[in-house]
This record gives sequence, structure tokens and C-alpha cells, in this order.
Amino acid sequence: MRAMRIAVIGGGRSSEHEVSLASAAAVRAGLIDGGHQVLAVEIKRDGSWRCDGKDVSLFPGPGQTLLGAEVVFPVLHGPFGEDGTLQGVLETLDVPYVGAGVLASAVCMDKLVLKQLLAYSGVPQVDHCSVLERPWRERREDLLGELKVLGLPVFVKPSRLGSSVGIAKATTQAELEVAIESALAFDPRVIVEAMATGLEVECSVIGTTQPIASEPGEIVLAGDSDWYDYKAKYTSGAMELVVPARISATAIERVKALATQAFLLAGVSGLARADFFVDGEDVLLNELNTMPGFTETSVFSKLFEASGMGYSQLLDRLVEYAIERHRSEANYKF
Repeated sequence: MRAMRIAVIGGGRSSEHEVSLASAAAVRAGLIDGGHQVLAVEIKRDGSWRCDGKDVSLFPGPGQTLLGAEVVFPVLHGPFGEDGTLQGVLETLDVPYVGAGVLASAVCMDKLVLKQLLAYSGVPQVDHCSVLERPWRERREDLLGELKVLGLPVFVKPSRLGSSVGIAKATTQAELEVAIESALAFDPRVIVEAMATGLEVECSVIGTTQPIASEPGEIVLAGDSDWYDYKAKYTSGAMELVVPARISATAIERVKALATQAFLLAGVSGLARADFFVDGEDVLLNELNTMPGFTETSVFSKLFEASGMGYSQLLDRLVEYAIERHRSEANYKF
């Protein structure tokens, strides 16, 4: 594609600020390698926008964009960046941007809402229950009794965070109570998931109405973590990605099919990473991440690299999808 002026946004107000900065730096380098002119925009922890040491002002209206960029590549993880809020700002500016739109971003950020959507469509998932803050305060013992159906150990996670922030593994009743309290510090809605057996497998997806799934990869922990936590995700050498995943050909096709099905059901555009547990021929979808990490240890781009698509080529494809969607949506009347 032709060289373009692209604004890459990183940082943000969430607890994933540093991860986002690392992802944005990698994206900028890849776009520069592809011949593009890149603007580095950082959203500070206080929510202010900066570029080249100067405040960034936004001017919605005809002929206005973000710093004259033809396309925006928002590489933010978590709340205030991946949850539809930033996407709403970019929609107001009427500028093409990479990734899912407002609704799909919000749905996929909220794991409980996504799980309800997938359950309605019959997508197989890990068994789980929800814990809401007010009922937890008012009738804790009743809720703990209801959670016993999941057995132990379980994983407790905030509904609207990523990168394993706020997630804990509970192997006893006492640990479960502590984990729920800890997760409620991040979000008033918490998910408690049953321990899933089998291999942890991930599959990257790109596209719009006809998504393309990568070769699935298997997560193998190489450090001292017994589950895929924050340390394992972002510490070099703490995990190994095995591509293709060491699962049957039938399971591989099932993973790809469920990944693209979930992508379409949630209305995602651009990119996503689908996370699975695979035990023999049984495939369970766990999450769908609409802005997966782009750091040197991140899985998303590695899976497409193993599928024959280089990093700069992948970024170009995502920019093309952004322009395609923006042009398509301009044909509708509001």
C-alpha cells in the first residue's frame, strides 16, 4: 500500500499503561519499516494527550483529523482505550481507525457480557459464575454456596480488565474470598471460572465481514508460573509459543471456526485474539481480545508470522481494513 501519515496512540489511563506503551512502540517501528510516516501520541495516566512534548487538541468537524493523520492506530489495552470510549472519540473525529468499533469494543471488554452473547449462540465455553459487588456484600455466604458448583481450584477475574491484571487462582475457600475481594477492587462485576483442563491455545483473527484465522498456537509455560499470568505474558522467556499447536487436525479446524464465529458474533472488525482450552477434541472458548498486545513477547503477531504474514505486512493489512470500514460506514445515513 502507499505510504500514509498514521497516528499511533499508546499509554492510556488503565493499569495496562506500560504494556500499551511497549505495544505502541513496536507498532510504530513496524509501520516505519513499512514506509509510513508515524506520529507518536501518548495518552498520559491523567488522561491528557501529548505528541512530541506538546498537548494534542482535538477539533471535530469537516476537514479536521487527529494531527493531520489519514489513519489512527489506537494501541491501548483495558478501560478508557479498548472498551469503546476511545473508539467513540475517534468516531466523533470521523477518522479511520484500526480495530473494533464502539459496540464490539465494549462488548468484548466486558467478559460477562461477551460470555452471555456467546452462550446465547451456543458457543462452548468454560463453566463460570458471576459475582456482583452489592449481592456479595449483602449475602456472601449464599453466593459462596452457589460457587461450589464450579469446584476448586477456580480463577477469579475482574470483568473488564486484560493482561491478567487482577486475576487470581483460588485453591481453597479462604483464597476464593480473598480473590473475589481483590477483583472487586478493580471492577464491581467479577467472574469466577472453573479450572479448565487441556492445553491453552490461542488463535489470531483479522478481517471485516470475512475474517481470516491464523494457525493456532499453544502456550507452554517455561517459568515458575503454573498458569498464564501477567508475569508469564510479559517476561521474556517465561512462556514458549508452539506453532502449530500440538492438537489434532480436527481440533485445529474447530479452533479456527470458533474464533471466526466469535469474531463475527461480537461484531469485531480489524483484529482480535481468541483464547481457548483444548482437551482432546473438546474445544472451549475463553476470551476474545480486540486489542491484543503487540510487544516482542506477544502472541498475536507471532501467530500470523507463523502463518506466512510478516509484521509490517500485517500492520498494512490492519490499516487497509480501517480505511475499508470507514468508507463503508460513510455510505449509511444517520
